[in-house]
Amino acid sequence: MRLSGNKGEWSELYVLLKLLSTGELYAADESLERIKDVYYPILKIIREEDEGKHLEYVIVSEENGIEVRWNAERVRTVTQQEMAERAEFLYEKIIEGGKRAFEIPGSDKIMEELACTKISAPSTDKTDITMQIHDINTGYEPICGFSIKSELGSAPTLLNASGATNFVYEVSGISDELAEQINEIDSKTKILDRIQMILSNGTMKYSHMKNKVFSGNLMLIDTYMEDIIAYMLLLYYKNQATDCDKLIKIMEEQNPLGYPRNGIYAFKFKKFLCSIALGMMPSKEWDGHDEANGGYVIVKDDGEVLAYHIYNRDAFEGYLLKNTKFERGSTGKHGFATLYRENDKMYINLNLQVRFI
Repeated sequence: MRLSGNKGEWSELYVLLKLLSTGELYAADESLERIKDVYYPILKIIREEDEGKHLEYVIVSEENGIEVRWNAERVRTVTQQEMAERAEFLYEKIIEGGKRAFEIPGSDKIMEELACTKISAPSTDKTDITMQIHDINTGYEPICGFSIKSELGSAPTLLNASGATNFVYEVSGISDELAEQINEIDSKTKILDRIQMILSNGTMKYSHMKNKVFSGNLMLIDTYMEDIIAYMLLLYYKNQATDCDKLIKIMEEQNPLGYPRNGIYAFKFKKFLCSIALGMMPSKEWDGHDEANGGYVIVKDDGEVLAYHIYNRDAFEGYLLKNTKFERGSTGKHGFATLYRENDKMYINLNLQVRFI
C-alpha cells in the first residue's frame, strides 16, 4: 500500500500516534504555550475509516498498553512506547518532506499496526480526530471532535476563497468608459491599482453579499457581522493592513459603526474566526453549532501537540485573532475586482480569504 500526503495530512497521522503515546491532551494559552496544570486524559481515539469500519484505540494503561478494536473486536494491542517511537520517526520524516505530496517509507507498516488505511480525514470534514476524554473537574467523559492544524508545513487557510465569499460594493461616480479603463489595469498590484483609481474618481459603498447562505450564517453570529468584515476587507484591499489584529486595530480607531467603546469589533470578529474554525462553511447553511465540538488540536513546529478545548474558548479566540491574516484569492477563478453593471448600478466584488500566519 503506497501512501502519499502533504505535511498537513501526514500531521493527522502524527497526532494520532503522539496522543496515543502520551494518553493526555494538554491545553494551550493564547500564545500557544502549554498550560501545565490543564490537561485531559484520553480514554480512547475513534476513527471511521470507511462505511462499516469503526476503529477504536482504547488506552487501557501504560502497563497494559492500547487496545486496537475494529468494530468493537480487539485485533491487537500496542504499547505507548511503540507509539512514541513511531511518532518520533514520522515527525522526522514530515520535517524532511517537500512542499507537495510525498511518501514516507515504512508508514504502511505503522498503519498496519493501527489497522487503519487513511492518513487523514476527508477535506470536507471540520473534524479531523475524534476522541473520548476525561474531564478531571467534572468527571464528565464526552466524545469530542477536534480539527487539526499543523505548523510543520505551510500555513493552512482558515477560510478558503470561493464565489460564496464575495462581498459586493456599489460604485458611484465612475463612467462606463472609465470603468472599462479600470478593468483593463493588469499590473502586478492590479487590485490595489483598480481600487485606488475608483476612489480617486468616485466612491465605494458596501452593498450586500453575493451568497445569501453565507450572509445568513454571518447573521447568526451578529447582525452587523457582514458590515464589519466588508469594512475590514476594503481596508485590506486598500493596502492598509493584512493581519487580522492590525485590521481590527484600525477598525477600533475609525469606528465606522459608531460603537460606544473599544473592544467591540475585536469581540465580534473573534466570534467569526472561531465559528469558521469549528464548523461554519460559507456555502452551507449553518445552525450555529460547532462541527468540531471539542476544539482545535495544533501541532507545533517542535512536534508538541496542544489543544484549544471549547472549555477554553477565550484563549482559542485570542490565538485566532493574533495568528490569522487576510489573503487574495484568484481574481479570475472567484470573479472579483472587476467593475460591472447590474440593474443600472455599478458594482465591484471583493473576495474574502483568511489564512493562518
